[in-house]
Amino acid sequence: MATAFSFAQTILFSKTSLSIRTNGLRSFSFCLPFSSSSAASISSDKLQSKKWRQPVASVLELGGVKIAKDDVLRDDPTNNVPDTIFAKLGMQLHRRDQHPIGILKNAIYEYFDTNYSNQFDKFDNLCPIVSVKENFDDVLVPADHVSRSYNDTYYVDAQTVLRCHTSAHQAELLRRGHTHFLVTGDVYRRDSIDSTHYPVFHQMEGVRVFSPSDWEASGTDGTTYVAGDLKKCLEGLARHLFGAVEMRWVDTYFPFTNPSFELEIFFQEKWLEVLGCGVTEQEILRRSGKTDNVAWAFGLGLERLAMVLFDIPDIRLFWSNDERFTSQFSSGQLGVKFKPFSKYPPCYKDVSFWINEAFTENNLCEVVREVAGDLAEEVQLIDNFTNKKGMTSHCYRIAYRSMERSLTDEEINKLQWNVRELVQSKLNVVLR
Repeated sequence: MATAFSFAQTILFSKTSLSIRTNGLRSFSFCLPFSSSSAASISSDKLQSKKWRQPVASVLELGGVKIAKDDVLRDDPTNNVPDTIFAKLGMQLHRRDQHPIGILKNAIYEYFDTNYSNQFDKFDNLCPIVSVKENFDDVLVPADHVSRSYNDTYYVDAQTVLRCHTSAHQAELLRRGHTHFLVTGDVYRRDSIDSTHYPVFHQMEGVRVFSPSDWEASGTDGTTYVAGDLKKCLEGLARHLFGAVEMRWVDTYFPFTNPSFELEIFFQEKWLEVLGCGVTEQEILRRSGKTDNVAWAFGLGLERLAMVLFDIPDIRLFWSNDERFTSQFSSGQLGVKFKPFSKYPPCYKDVSFWINEAFTENNLCEVVREVAGDLAEEVQLIDNFTNKKGMTSHCYRIAYRSMERSLTDEEINKLQWNVRELVQSKLNVVLR
């Protein structure tokens, strides 16, 4: 389960996981979130019956289905997907065997294949465009949960989002009869700008379903038995990835599991949260037709773990095509330590403005990313005050830095000027 309560970099399964998104694109109702073979088998007649529009601009192929840019970046009042996010669709870093994200994914696959005799079905090419129902409702995310807001989630339209977590596919996989599965994919969330946060990241979710015959001989109830199996499984995974490390379990809360836990390891002289997990809420299983079963689920953020295992200091590096980065990693080589190839100085610029009631920091970060892309290293609130008239002022410091070259004063000044212009026009704030 990797939703806005995901175990991977969102809000629910782990404090460092991502959020929840759904599969609601009406014109994408045929964009099956499963194997590319099933998607490719859809006839052209059926595509036309779904009012599929011929690609006219940039085109992606996701899960075997071609998607036009204007089907994602819609002229819809609820659409908040920018060009910079559309550009990340289909890049699928987790499917690149010589990329740190792909290397880590394959190392986790190896653990499950070895210890569970290839019982787990693997899905890593599911369509990231999902419905609100799939992204939130199916995993019991409350209707008023913050992860559903336009401030946190990328909406294609009112009923369709870019998934916030890989848990968006859980209910459908359960309904299709899968009882052991791993889902890996790119997930999307509007977020802050710093070295550990990025609006696109990758999660893996694991689910295992048990039948009464599995626990009846143990002398314990199903929940106790499944929780014990879950902890044993994940402790083994942690040792597989990190070696003989000290571990501890922390009780926590997620809306889709009960009981719920976080696993922490003592690594490099500090406690590190690895993942979130728990015994799946019975309501989720009941809706999937599994009334007599008990299940466990876990979710983890691949970037978070890869940054630790490979000593990668900045999350933006995962998206670099610079050979000085990509050439350092090889398929099957988990934990090769990244050697920094440059350290260009940052350039700091401040922007101050009077905010309005609709202002949010995530909206500001979206504007900065739209202008500067990955040259924006950090956006930090450094000052705020409220005057006697009740008007509130915020001052943000933007750090610009390229990981591949030195930026010129002319470049930085142009970026900052464009940021100021766009902040004023898009966020309706008053510059100071």
